[in-house]
Amino acid sequence: MIYKDSGIQFDVNAQSKQSISTHIQYSTQDIGTAKITFKLMKDGVPLPISNATHGKLFMKFADGSHFYVHTEVGDALAGVIFYVLTPEQMKHFGTVQAELYVNYDNGQNMSIHKFSFEIDQALVDADIVPLAEYYIEDFEALKTLVEEKAAHADNILDELQKKFAELNNVETKDGAQAKANKAEANAKYYTDQHAANKENPHAVTKAQVGLSNVENMKQASKIDFDTHNQDSTRHITSTDRMKWDGSQLTKISNDTGGVLVSIGDTDDLYLKIVQSGKRFGTFYCSGKAKNSPSPHSSRGIFHMTGTDEKGLGTYGYVIALDWKNNLYTNYIDQTEGWQGWQRSLSTSDLSPEWNAATLINGAKQDSAFPLQFSVNNNVLWLRGSFSSLPAIGTIVAKFTIKLSRLVDFVVPTIGSYGIARFSLTTDGELRYDGIMANDNASVTRVSFNVGIPLW
Repeated sequence: MIYKDSGIQFDVNAQSKQSISTHIQYSTQDIGTAKITFKLMKDGVPLPISNATHGKLFMKFADGSHFYVHTEVGDALAGVIFYVLTPEQMKHFGTVQAELYVNYDNGQNMSIHKFSFEIDQALVDADIVPLAEYYIEDFEALKTLVEEKAAHADNILDELQKKFAELNNVETKDGAQAKANKAEANAKYYTDQHAANKENPHAVTKAQVGLSNVENMKQASKIDFDTHNQDSTRHITSTDRMKWDGSQLTKISNDTGGVLVSIGDTDDLYLKIVQSGKRFGTFYCSGKAKNSPSPHSSRGIFHMTGTDEKGLGTYGYVIALDWKNNLYTNYIDQTEGWQGWQRSLSTSDLSPEWNAATLINGAKQDSAFPLQFSVNNNVLWLRGSFSSLPAIGTIVAKFTIKLSRLVDFVVPTIGSYGIARFSLTTDGELRYDGIMANDNASVTRVSFNVGIPLW
């Protein structure tokens, strides 16, 4: 089926909200295609729609017509319901005032929101005027209705004639007033006598009026009442009330102090964050989740400052800290999407300290200039030397640092002028690849003083 589908998102809460103009406009020629879709959110997540949940829509049209209808379920888990306007309803052009309700089988009811939309009269329908109360299909029906009204008028005329005939039996105004004055005087005398009788003429007992059920409580004196009324500790001031009323109402954690959004192994972090809409919040993410910043579980905060027509976050940032104390950041832009995770360098990443390199496979440290390494500003620095060069292709050292690609470099030889070639692999292995000197036999050692980018 083809529809003119208009989506509206409502947040189910008790905050003050005015009727909104949705800027939705249909035409009287949108017969069977005018569809309104509602997405219901509660506490930042979709409101589930079960078999015990019934969405109802009340519509008041510009000509005074009223319709109270049931909606249909679009996506129960996503809180989506919809209603397609009937051909009869589309005849009532003008501004439509509406309100959406949700009723439950247990007797609970909720008003979701008031809103309005427009039905524009198509040019082809310009001469059609809808009837608000009833619709006459042909002349015979009109004739029948007129005859019924005429018969009703005859009955009213007969009744009036009977009433006029009875007026001859009605007494005069003065006679009726005299009787009324006498009755009033008799009643006043009786009530005055009864009110003056203090002897309990009706013999009413304490049990009859329930005095035994009344507690004999002492009432506060005027002084005690004034003291209580002026107690500023028990009673807030108007300034305090304004502070409370003006406070931020959006939660950043759940009701027990935990995270607002939990992202499991099979979830997508990007999707879960944008589904929270426009808000500031906290989250937990498994290291196995899609688009997780780290292979380790992490916790962090997010702030979405804009949403699209579906209520999904469009602009904002995310900050995550994994349990290894690595800090990551990310940003989403509506036009460019997610920018990707960036890890912030820590003090250990930027440490200028030199550390001794552990040589393997027969390579030996030079006693005067031992081989050392340091990582500074995302660059691996090597300095020092080792002697007793091994066979070509031998791994002489292995670092825990990983590179994005293989790096080849040369260092000078000592003892005879020349160079020695080395490679640092993506696994962090330092490999000896050969030597070229004036006299290879005279080379006593090689000397490192080189920086290797790690990005």
